[in-house]
Amino acid sequence: MSSTPATQATAQIGVTGLAVMGSNLARNFARHGHTVALHNRTYAKTKALVDQHGHEGDFVPAETAEDFVASLQKPRRIVIMVKAGEATDAVIDEFTALLEPGDVLIDGGNAHFNDTRRREAALRERGIHFVGAGISGGEEGALNGPSIMPGGSEESYKSLGPLLESIAAKAEDGSPCCTHVGPDGAGHFVKMVHNGIEYADMQLIAEAYDLLRSVAGYEPGRIAGTFREWNQGRLDSYLIEITAEVLAHTDAATGRPFVDVVADEAEQKGTGRWTVQTALDLGVPVSGIGEAVFARSLSGHTGLRAAARGLSGPTAEALTGDEARVFADQVEQALYASKVVSYAQGWNMISRASEEYGWDINLGAMAAIWRGGCIIRAAFLDRIRAAFAADPALPTLLADQGFADEVGRAQEAWRTVVATAVRHGVPTPGFSAALAYYDALRAERLPAALTQAQRDFFGAHTYRRTDRPGSFHTLWSGDRSEQSVD
Repeated sequence: MSSTPATQATAQIGVTGLAVMGSNLARNFARHGHTVALHNRTYAKTKALVDQHGHEGDFVPAETAEDFVASLQKPRRIVIMVKAGEATDAVIDEFTALLEPGDVLIDGGNAHFNDTRRREAALRERGIHFVGAGISGGEEGALNGPSIMPGGSEESYKSLGPLLESIAAKAEDGSPCCTHVGPDGAGHFVKMVHNGIEYADMQLIAEAYDLLRSVAGYEPGRIAGTFREWNQGRLDSYLIEITAEVLAHTDAATGRPFVDVVADEAEQKGTGRWTVQTALDLGVPVSGIGEAVFARSLSGHTGLRAAARGLSGPTAEALTGDEARVFADQVEQALYASKVVSYAQGWNMISRASEEYGWDINLGAMAAIWRGGCIIRAAFLDRIRAAFAADPALPTLLADQGFADEVGRAQEAWRTVVATAVRHGVPTPGFSAALAYYDALRAERLPAALTQAQRDFFGAHTYRRTDRPGSFHTLWSGDRSEQSVD
Protein backbone atom coordinates (compact mmCIF):
# COMPACT_ATOMS: atom_id res chain seq x y z
CA MET A 1 0.00 0.00 0.00
CA SER A 2 1.17 3.50 -0.84
CA SER A 3 0.36 6.24 1.65
CA THR A 4 1.66 9.22 -0.30
CA PRO A 5 0.79 10.59 -3.74
CA ALA A 6 2.47 8.54 -6.44
CA THR A 7 5.08 10.08 -8.67
CA GLN A 8 4.43 7.45 -11.33
CA ALA A 9 1.26 6.22 -13.03
CA THR A 10 0.59 2.98 -11.17
CA ALA A 11 -3.20 2.91 -10.57
CA GLN A 12 -5.55 1.02 -12.90
CA ILE A 13 -8.65 2.89 -11.71
CA GLY A 14 -9.37 6.02 -9.69
CA VAL A 15 -12.30 6.98 -7.48
CA THR A 16 -13.12 10.58 -6.64
CA GLY A 17 -15.81 11.24 -4.05
CA LEU A 18 -15.18 9.11 -0.99
CA ALA A 19 -18.44 9.15 0.91
CA VAL A 20 -19.72 5.69 1.85
CA MET A 21 -20.60 4.52 -1.68
CA GLY A 22 -17.37 5.83 -3.20
CA SER A 23 -15.22 4.44 -0.40
CA ASN A 24 -16.84 1.02 -0.61
CA LEU A 25 -16.46 0.92 -4.37
CA ALA A 26 -12.76 1.83 -4.06
CA ARG A 27 -12.26 -0.90 -1.46
CA ASN A 28 -14.04 -3.39 -3.72
CA PHE A 29 -11.62 -2.61 -6.57
CA ALA A 30 -8.64 -2.94 -4.22
CA ARG A 31 -9.87 -6.25 -2.80
CA HIS A 32 -9.93 -7.61 -6.34
CA GLY A 33 -6.30 -6.84 -6.91
CA HIS A 34 -6.54 -3.47 -8.64
CA THR A 35 -4.37 -0.54 -7.62
CA VAL A 36 -6.82 2.26 -6.83
CA ALA A 37 -6.12 6.00 -6.89
CA LEU A 38 -8.11 7.95 -4.30
CA HIS A 39 -9.30 11.55 -4.33
CA ASN A 40 -11.79 13.60 -2.38
CA ARG A 41 -12.57 17.30 -2.15
CA THR A 42 -11.29 17.19 1.43
CA TYR A 43 -8.14 15.12 1.93
CA ALA A 44 -9.21 14.07 5.42
CA LYS A 45 -11.63 11.50 3.95
CA THR A 46 -8.94 10.14 1.68
CA LYS A 47 -6.55 9.73 4.59
CA ALA A 48 -9.24 8.15 6.76
CA LEU A 49 -9.98 5.52 4.12
CA VAL A 50 -6.30 4.60 3.83
CA ASP A 51 -5.81 4.56 7.60
CA GLN A 52 -8.81 2.29 8.19
CA HIS A 53 -8.73 0.04 5.13
CA GLY A 54 -5.26 0.35 3.61
CA HIS A 55 -4.56 -3.28 4.45
CA GLU A 56 -7.25 -4.41 2.00
CA GLY A 57 -5.19 -3.65 -1.11
CA ASP A 58 -3.11 -1.11 -2.98
CA PHE A 59 -4.33 2.49 -2.67
CA VAL A 60 -2.70 5.61 -4.08
CA PRO A 61 -4.04 8.63 -2.16
CA ALA A 62 -3.83 12.07 -3.74
CA GLU A 63 -4.32 15.49 -2.21
CA THR A 64 -4.87 17.29 -5.52
CA ALA A 65 -6.72 16.53 -8.73
CA GLU A 66 -3.42 16.90 -10.61
CA ASP A 67 -1.67 14.27 -8.47
CA PHE A 68 -4.70 12.02 -8.73
CA VAL A 69 -4.69 12.11 -12.53
CA ALA A 70 -0.92 11.71 -12.67
CA SER A 71 -1.14 8.49 -10.64
CA LEU A 72 -3.40 6.79 -13.21
CA GLN A 73 -2.23 4.51 -16.01
CA LYS A 74 -3.37 5.43 -19.53
CA PRO A 75 -6.05 5.35 -20.66
CA ARG A 76 -7.05 6.92 -17.37
CA ARG A 77 -10.25 5.62 -15.81
CA ILE A 78 -11.90 7.76 -13.16
CA VAL A 79 -15.09 6.88 -11.29
CA ILE A 80 -17.03 9.91 -10.05
CA MET A 81 -19.07 9.25 -6.90
CA VAL A 82 -20.52 12.62 -5.95
CA LYS A 83 -24.01 14.07 -5.63
CA ALA A 84 -25.97 14.16 -8.89
CA GLY A 85 -26.54 17.48 -10.63
CA GLU A 86 -24.31 20.53 -10.35
CA ALA A 87 -21.75 18.75 -8.18
CA THR A 88 -21.21 16.15 -10.90
CA ASP A 89 -20.85 18.83 -13.57
CA ALA A 90 -18.28 20.64 -11.41
CA VAL A 91 -16.17 17.50 -10.99
CA ILE A 92 -16.39 16.74 -14.71
CA ASP A 93 -15.22 20.26 -15.56
CA GLU A 94 -12.36 19.99 -13.09
CA PHE A 95 -11.02 16.72 -14.49
CA THR A 96 -11.74 17.29 -18.16
CA ALA A 97 -9.04 19.97 -18.20
CA LEU A 98 -6.53 17.39 -16.93
CA LEU A 99 -7.44 14.47 -19.20
CA GLU A 100 -6.45 13.46 -22.71
CA PRO A 101 -8.31 11.87 -25.64
CA GLY A 102 -9.01 8.21 -24.91
CA ASP A 103 -9.40 8.70 -21.15
CA VAL A 104 -12.62 7.54 -19.49
CA LEU A 105 -14.81 9.36 -16.96
CA ILE A 106 -17.42 7.20 -15.23
CA ASP A 107 -20.39 8.67 -13.37
CA GLY A 108 -21.48 6.05 -10.85
CA GLY A 109 -24.21 8.17 -9.26
CA ASN A 110 -27.95 8.26 -9.86
CA ALA A 111 -27.84 10.86 -12.62
CA HIS A 112 -30.80 11.53 -14.89
CA PHE A 113 -30.14 9.79 -18.20
CA ASN A 114 -30.71 13.01 -20.16
CA ASP A 115 -27.91 14.67 -18.18
CA THR A 116 -25.71 11.71 -19.05
CA ARG A 117 -26.56 12.03 -22.74
CA ARG A 118 -25.64 15.73 -22.62
CA ARG A 119 -22.35 15.08 -20.84
CA GLU A 120 -21.41 12.19 -23.08
CA ALA A 121 -21.96 14.26 -26.23
CA ALA A 122 -19.93 17.19 -24.90
CA LEU A 123 -16.96 15.03 -23.82
CA ARG A 124 -17.04 12.99 -27.01
CA GLU A 125 -16.18 16.15 -28.92
CA ARG A 126 -12.98 16.35 -26.84
CA GLY A 127 -12.13 12.70 -27.41
CA ILE A 128 -12.93 11.73 -23.81
CA HIS A 129 -15.20 8.78 -23.12
CA PHE A 130 -18.02 9.43 -20.67
CA VAL A 131 -19.77 6.45 -19.12
CA GLY A 132 -22.96 6.72 -17.12
CA ALA A 133 -22.93 3.59 -14.98
CA GLY A 134 -25.93 2.58 -12.92
CA ILE A 135 -24.80 0.86 -9.72
CA SER A 136 -27.34 -1.02 -7.64
CA GLY A 137 -27.00 -2.76 -4.32
CA GLY A 138 -26.52 0.11 -1.90
CA GLU A 139 -23.54 0.36 0.43
CA GLU A 140 -23.22 -3.40 0.88
CA GLY A 141 -23.37 -4.02 -2.86
CA ALA A 142 -20.72 -1.38 -3.58
CA LEU A 143 -18.37 -3.18 -1.21
CA ASN A 144 -19.18 -6.82 -1.86
CA GLY A 145 -20.50 -6.88 -5.42
CA PRO A 146 -23.13 -4.64 -7.02
CA SER A 147 -25.09 -4.98 -10.21
CA ILE A 148 -23.46 -2.56 -12.66
CA MET A 149 -25.12 -1.05 -15.72
CA PRO A 150 -22.54 0.92 -17.75
CA GLY A 151 -23.49 2.88 -20.84
CA GLY A 152 -21.17 4.79 -23.15
CA SER A 153 -19.19 3.73 -26.20
CA GLU A 154 -18.20 0.16 -26.98
CA GLU A 155 -14.58 1.32 -27.08
CA SER A 156 -14.79 2.59 -23.50
CA TYR A 157 -16.19 -0.75 -22.34
CA LYS A 158 -13.24 -2.62 -23.81
CA SER A 159 -11.02 -0.71 -21.39
CA LEU A 160 -13.41 -0.47 -18.47
CA GLY A 161 -15.46 -3.66 -18.69
CA PRO A 162 -12.95 -6.14 -17.26
CA LEU A 163 -12.46 -3.93 -14.18
CA LEU A 164 -16.18 -3.55 -13.57
CA GLU A 165 -16.95 -7.21 -14.21
CA SER A 166 -14.29 -8.23 -11.69
CA ILE A 167 -16.00 -6.35 -8.83
CA ALA A 168 -19.63 -6.99 -9.83
CA ALA A 169 -21.88 -9.48 -8.09
CA LYS A 170 -21.90 -12.96 -9.58
CA ALA A 171 -25.06 -14.83 -10.52
CA GLU A 172 -25.48 -18.46 -9.48
CA ASP A 173 -23.98 -19.58 -12.78
CA GLY A 174 -20.88 -17.49 -12.02
CA SER A 175 -21.50 -14.82 -14.67
CA PRO A 176 -20.84 -11.22 -13.61
CA CYS A 177 -23.84 -8.96 -13.03
CA CYS A 178 -22.42 -6.35 -15.37
CA THR A 179 -22.69 -5.81 -19.12
CA HIS A 180 -22.40 -2.99 -21.62
CA VAL A 181 -25.97 -1.69 -21.78
CA GLY A 182 -25.71 0.66 -24.76
CA PRO A 183 -24.59 4.12 -25.92
CA ASP A 184 -24.66 7.43 -24.02
CA GLY A 185 -27.43 7.44 -21.37
CA ALA A 186 -28.53 3.80 -21.71
CA GLY A 187 -26.87 2.68 -18.48
CA HIS A 188 -28.43 5.36 -16.32
CA PHE A 189 -31.77 4.83 -18.06
CA VAL A 190 -31.98 1.14 -17.16
CA LYS A 191 -30.85 1.94 -13.61
CA MET A 192 -33.73 4.43 -13.38
CA VAL A 193 -36.19 1.78 -14.57
CA HIS A 194 -34.65 -0.72 -12.14
CA ASN A 195 -35.45 1.71 -9.35
CA GLY A 196 -38.96 2.21 -10.69
CA ILE A 197 -39.56 -1.55 -10.63
CA GLU A 198 -38.14 -1.52 -7.12
CA TYR A 199 -40.80 1.04 -6.10
CA ALA A 200 -43.55 -1.15 -7.56
CA ASP A 201 -42.17 -4.31 -5.96
CA MET A 202 -42.00 -2.69 -2.52
CA GLN A 203 -45.52 -1.28 -2.83
CA LEU A 204 -46.95 -4.69 -3.75
CA ILE A 205 -45.18 -6.31 -0.80
CA ALA A 206 -46.53 -3.59 1.51
CA GLU A 207 -50.05 -4.21 0.23
CA ALA A 208 -49.67 -7.95 0.81
CA TYR A 209 -48.56 -7.23 4.39
CA ASP A 210 -51.50 -4.87 4.92
CA LEU A 211 -53.99 -7.45 3.65
CA LEU A 212 -52.55 -10.24 5.79
CA ARG A 213 -52.80 -8.00 8.83
CA SER A 214 -56.08 -6.19 8.20
CA VAL A 215 -58.08 -8.93 6.49
CA ALA A 216 -56.49 -12.21 7.62
CA GLY A 217 -55.90 -10.83 11.13
CA TYR A 218 -52.24 -11.93 11.29
CA GLU A 219 -49.77 -10.22 13.61
CA PRO A 220 -46.37 -9.07 12.26
CA GLY A 221 -44.52 -12.08 13.66
CA ARG A 222 -46.83 -14.50 11.88
CA ILE A 223 -46.65 -12.46 8.68
CA ALA A 224 -42.86 -12.70 8.89
CA GLY A 225 -43.21 -16.48 8.90
CA THR A 226 -45.55 -16.32 5.91
CA PHE A 227 -43.05 -14.23 3.95
CA ARG A 228 -40.27 -16.68 4.85
CA GLU A 229 -42.39 -19.50 3.40
CA TRP A 230 -43.02 -17.47 0.25
CA ASN A 231 -39.30 -16.84 -0.07
CA GLN A 232 -38.78 -20.58 -0.49
CA GLY A 233 -40.86 -20.60 -3.66
CA ARG A 234 -41.41 -18.53 -6.78
CA LEU A 235 -41.32 -15.25 -4.84
CA ASP A 236 -37.73 -15.94 -3.71
CA SER A 237 -36.11 -12.50 -3.72
CA TYR A 238 -34.04 -10.07 -1.70
CA LEU A 239 -37.03 -7.82 -0.95
CA ILE A 240 -39.17 -10.70 0.34
CA GLU A 241 -36.23 -11.86 2.46
CA ILE A 242 -35.68 -8.50 4.14
CA THR A 243 -39.43 -7.99 4.58
CA ALA A 244 -39.52 -11.09 6.77
CA GLU A 245 -36.57 -9.78 8.78
CA VAL A 246 -38.21 -6.38 9.33
CA LEU A 247 -41.56 -7.88 10.35
CA ALA A 248 -39.90 -10.28 12.81
CA HIS A 249 -37.96 -7.47 14.49
CA THR A 250 -39.10 -6.19 17.91
CA ASP A 251 -38.44 -2.61 19.01
CA ALA A 252 -36.06 -2.69 21.98
CA ALA A 253 -37.42 0.49 23.55
CA THR A 254 -41.11 -0.46 23.58
CA GLY A 255 -41.26 -4.22 23.08
CA ARG A 256 -43.69 -3.63 20.23
CA PRO A 257 -43.32 -4.93 16.67
CA PHE A 258 -40.78 -2.67 15.00
CA VAL A 259 -43.11 -1.98 12.06
CA ASP A 260 -45.60 -0.43 14.51
CA VAL A 261 -43.20 2.21 15.79
CA VAL A 262 -42.05 3.39 12.36
CA ALA A 263 -43.96 6.42 11.03
CA ASP A 264 -46.07 5.46 8.03
CA GLU A 265 -44.57 8.15 5.80
CA ALA A 266 -42.45 6.67 3.01
CA GLU A 267 -39.80 8.88 1.45
CA GLN A 268 -38.27 8.85 -2.02
CA LYS A 269 -35.15 10.21 -3.72
CA GLY A 270 -36.64 10.85 -7.15
CA THR A 271 -35.76 7.94 -9.44
CA GLY A 272 -39.27 6.48 -9.22
CA ARG A 273 -40.72 9.86 -10.11
CA TRP A 274 -38.26 10.16 -13.01
CA THR A 275 -39.40 6.76 -14.26
CA VAL A 276 -43.05 7.80 -14.36
CA GLN A 277 -42.29 11.17 -15.95
CA THR A 278 -40.13 9.54 -18.62
CA ALA A 279 -42.71 6.83 -19.26
CA LEU A 280 -45.29 9.54 -19.94
CA ASP A 281 -42.90 11.18 -22.40
CA LEU A 282 -42.35 7.83 -24.14
CA GLY A 283 -46.06 6.97 -24.08
CA VAL A 284 -45.49 3.75 -22.13
CA PRO A 285 -48.00 2.74 -19.43
CA VAL A 286 -46.20 1.89 -16.18
CA SER A 287 -49.24 2.02 -13.92
CA GLY A 288 -47.68 -0.23 -11.27
CA ILE A 289 -44.69 2.06 -10.84
CA GLY A 290 -46.95 5.12 -11.00
CA GLU A 291 -49.23 3.88 -8.24
CA ALA A 292 -46.22 3.06 -6.08
CA VAL A 293 -44.85 6.58 -6.49
CA PHE A 294 -48.25 8.12 -5.73
CA ALA A 295 -48.71 5.85 -2.71
CA ARG A 296 -45.46 7.13 -1.20
CA SER A 297 -46.52 10.68 -1.97
CA LEU A 298 -49.91 10.21 -0.31
CA SER A 299 -48.32 8.66 2.78
CA GLY A 300 -46.38 11.88 3.31
CA HIS A 301 -49.46 14.13 3.19
CA THR A 302 -50.17 13.65 6.88
CA GLY A 303 -52.34 16.76 7.17
CA LEU A 304 -54.55 15.66 4.32
CA ARG A 305 -54.86 12.18 5.77
CA ALA A 306 -55.72 13.54 9.22
CA ALA A 307 -58.42 15.77 7.75
CA ALA A 308 -60.00 12.82 5.94
CA ARG A 309 -59.81 10.32 8.79
CA GLY A 310 -63.48 10.79 9.64
CA LEU A 311 -64.66 9.53 6.25
CA SER A 312 -66.94 6.51 6.48
CA GLY A 313 -65.97 3.06 5.23
CA PRO A 314 -66.85 -0.64 5.50
CA THR A 315 -66.83 -2.46 8.82
CA ALA A 316 -66.04 -6.01 7.65
CA GLU A 317 -64.47 -8.21 10.32
CA ALA A 318 -61.13 -9.94 9.93
CA LEU A 319 -61.14 -13.51 8.66
CA THR A 320 -60.32 -16.40 10.96
CA GLY A 321 -59.15 -20.01 10.83
CA ASP A 322 -59.21 -21.75 7.47
CA GLU A 323 -60.67 -18.69 5.72
CA ALA A 324 -57.63 -16.66 6.76
CA ARG A 325 -55.21 -19.36 5.60
CA VAL A 326 -56.95 -19.65 2.23
CA PHE A 327 -56.87 -15.90 1.86
CA ALA A 328 -53.14 -15.80 2.65
CA ASP A 329 -52.55 -18.25 -0.20
CA GLN A 330 -54.64 -16.05 -2.49
CA VAL A 331 -52.54 -13.02 -1.52
CA GLU A 332 -49.40 -14.91 -2.54
CA GLN A 333 -50.93 -15.55 -5.96
CA ALA A 334 -52.03 -11.93 -6.32
CA LEU A 335 -48.59 -10.71 -5.30
CA TYR A 336 -46.86 -12.92 -7.85
CA ALA A 337 -49.21 -11.99 -10.70
CA SER A 338 -48.95 -8.28 -9.91
CA LYS A 339 -45.17 -8.57 -9.69
CA VAL A 340 -45.00 -10.12 -13.17
CA VAL A 341 -47.10 -7.25 -14.53
CA SER A 342 -44.86 -4.61 -12.95
CA TYR A 343 -41.72 -6.22 -14.35
CA ALA A 344 -43.40 -6.54 -17.75
CA GLN A 345 -44.16 -2.82 -17.71
CA GLY A 346 -40.56 -2.01 -16.81
CA TRP A 347 -39.20 -4.13 -19.64
CA ASN A 348 -41.66 -2.55 -22.09
CA MET A 349 -40.31 0.85 -21.07
CA ILE A 350 -36.70 -0.21 -21.64
CA SER A 351 -37.65 -1.65 -25.03
CA ARG A 352 -39.43 1.54 -26.10
CA ALA A 353 -36.52 3.76 -25.01
CA SER A 354 -34.07 1.50 -26.82
CA GLU A 355 -36.02 2.09 -30.03
CA GLU A 356 -36.42 5.82 -29.39
CA TYR A 357 -32.74 6.50 -28.72
CA GLY A 358 -31.17 3.81 -30.90
CA TRP A 359 -29.58 2.00 -27.98
CA ASP A 360 -30.15 -1.61 -29.12
CA ILE A 361 -30.44 -2.86 -25.53
CA ASN A 362 -30.36 -6.62 -25.01
CA LEU A 363 -33.48 -7.11 -22.86
CA GLY A 364 -32.47 -10.57 -21.68
CA ALA A 365 -29.09 -9.27 -20.56
CA MET A 366 -30.81 -6.76 -18.26
CA ALA A 367 -32.52 -9.63 -16.45
CA ALA A 368 -29.21 -11.49 -16.30
CA ILE A 369 -27.30 -8.67 -14.57
CA TRP A 370 -30.14 -8.10 -12.09
CA ARG A 371 -29.96 -11.67 -10.78
CA GLY A 372 -27.39 -10.64 -8.17
CA GLY A 373 -26.19 -7.58 -6.31
CA CYS A 374 -29.15 -5.32 -6.94
CA ILE A 375 -32.22 -4.58 -4.82
CA ILE A 376 -34.72 -6.32 -7.10
CA ARG A 377 -32.66 -9.50 -7.41
CA ALA A 378 -35.02 -12.44 -7.53
CA ALA A 379 -35.10 -16.05 -8.62
CA PHE A 380 -37.59 -15.43 -11.41
CA LEU A 381 -35.24 -13.00 -13.17
CA ASP A 382 -33.51 -16.02 -14.69
CA ARG A 383 -36.83 -16.98 -16.23
CA ILE A 384 -37.14 -13.46 -17.67
CA ARG A 385 -33.64 -13.86 -19.12
CA ALA A 386 -34.63 -17.18 -20.65
CA ALA A 387 -37.86 -15.76 -22.07
CA PHE A 388 -36.01 -13.04 -23.99
CA ALA A 389 -33.26 -15.47 -25.00
CA ALA A 390 -35.92 -17.67 -26.58
CA ASP A 391 -37.62 -14.70 -28.27
CA PRO A 392 -35.63 -11.43 -28.36
CA ALA A 393 -38.65 -9.75 -29.99
CA LEU A 394 -41.03 -10.78 -27.19
CA PRO A 395 -43.50 -7.85 -27.00
CA THR A 396 -44.27 -8.34 -23.31
CA LEU A 397 -43.43 -10.84 -20.58
CA LEU A 398 -47.14 -11.61 -20.46
CA ALA A 399 -46.85 -13.03 -23.98
CA ASP A 400 -44.33 -15.62 -22.80
CA GLN A 401 -46.26 -18.86 -22.47
CA GLY A 402 -44.81 -19.76 -19.09
CA PHE A 403 -45.62 -16.43 -17.47
CA ALA A 404 -49.00 -16.24 -19.23
CA ASP A 405 -49.99 -19.65 -17.87
CA GLU A 406 -48.93 -18.78 -14.32
CA VAL A 407 -50.71 -15.43 -14.27
CA GLY A 408 -53.77 -17.04 -15.83
CA ARG A 409 -53.87 -19.65 -13.06
CA ALA A 410 -53.48 -16.91 -10.44
CA GLN A 411 -56.15 -14.58 -11.77
CA GLU A 412 -59.12 -16.03 -9.87
CA ALA A 413 -57.30 -15.59 -6.56
CA TRP A 414 -56.01 -12.19 -7.73
CA ARG A 415 -59.54 -10.98 -8.42
CA THR A 416 -60.76 -12.34 -5.09
CA VAL A 417 -58.02 -10.48 -3.24
CA VAL A 418 -58.78 -7.16 -4.94
CA ALA A 419 -62.52 -7.59 -4.34
CA THR A 420 -61.92 -8.56 -0.70
CA ALA A 421 -59.69 -5.54 -0.22
CA VAL A 422 -62.47 -3.30 -1.53
CA ARG A 423 -65.03 -4.89 0.79
CA HIS A 424 -62.73 -4.38 3.77
CA GLY A 425 -61.68 -0.87 2.79
CA VAL A 426 -57.99 -1.76 2.46
CA PRO A 427 -56.25 0.32 -0.24
CA THR A 428 -54.47 -1.83 -2.84
CA PRO A 429 -53.51 0.55 -5.65
CA GLY A 430 -50.68 -1.70 -6.84
CA PHE A 431 -52.69 -4.94 -7.00
CA SER A 432 -55.66 -3.14 -8.55
CA ALA A 433 -53.62 -1.29 -11.18
CA ALA A 434 -51.80 -4.47 -12.18
CA LEU A 435 -55.09 -6.34 -12.60
CA ALA A 436 -56.60 -3.48 -14.60
CA TYR A 437 -53.54 -3.48 -16.90
CA TYR A 438 -53.84 -7.25 -17.37
CA ASP A 439 -57.53 -6.95 -18.24
CA ALA A 440 -56.91 -4.01 -20.58
CA LEU A 441 -54.26 -6.00 -22.48
CA ARG A 442 -56.54 -8.98 -22.99
CA ALA A 443 -59.66 -6.98 -23.88
CA GLU A 444 -60.86 -7.27 -27.48
CA ARG A 445 -62.08 -3.66 -27.41
CA LEU A 446 -61.43 -0.81 -25.00
CA PRO A 447 -63.66 2.20 -24.23
CA ALA A 448 -60.98 4.36 -25.86
CA ALA A 449 -63.30 4.39 -28.87
CA LEU A 450 -65.71 6.58 -26.89
CA THR A 451 -62.84 8.74 -25.64
CA GLN A 452 -61.66 9.41 -29.18
CA ALA A 453 -65.21 10.19 -30.33
CA GLN A 454 -65.52 12.70 -27.48
CA ARG A 455 -62.23 14.32 -28.51
CA ASP A 456 -63.49 14.67 -32.06
CA PHE A 457 -66.76 16.21 -30.78
CA PHE A 458 -65.19 18.99 -28.68
CA GLY A 459 -61.87 19.49 -30.43
CA ALA A 460 -62.13 18.10 -33.98
CA HIS A 461 -59.21 15.77 -33.16
CA THR A 462 -60.40 13.20 -35.74
CA TYR A 463 -60.69 9.44 -35.39
CA ARG A 464 -59.94 6.27 -37.32
CA ARG A 465 -62.53 3.68 -38.24
CA THR A 466 -62.44 -0.10 -37.91
CA ASP A 467 -63.84 -0.76 -41.38
CA ARG A 468 -61.64 1.37 -43.66
CA PRO A 469 -58.32 3.23 -43.54
CA GLY A 470 -57.81 6.96 -43.03
CA SER A 471 -58.69 9.67 -40.52
CA PHE A 472 -62.16 11.20 -40.20
CA HIS A 473 -64.08 14.02 -38.55
CA THR A 474 -67.80 14.27 -37.93
CA LEU A 475 -69.46 17.68 -38.24
CA TRP A 476 -71.00 17.46 -34.78
CA SER A 477 -72.33 21.02 -34.70
CA GLY A 478 -73.60 20.78 -38.28
CA ASP A 479 -75.42 18.03 -40.14
CA ARG A 480 -73.22 15.34 -38.53
CA SER A 481 -71.93 14.14 -41.84
CA GLU A 482 -68.48 12.55 -41.88
CA GLN A 483 -65.48 14.04 -43.63
CA SER A 484 -62.23 12.34 -44.59
CA VAL A 485 -59.27 14.42 -43.44
CA ASP A 486 -56.45 12.51 -45.16
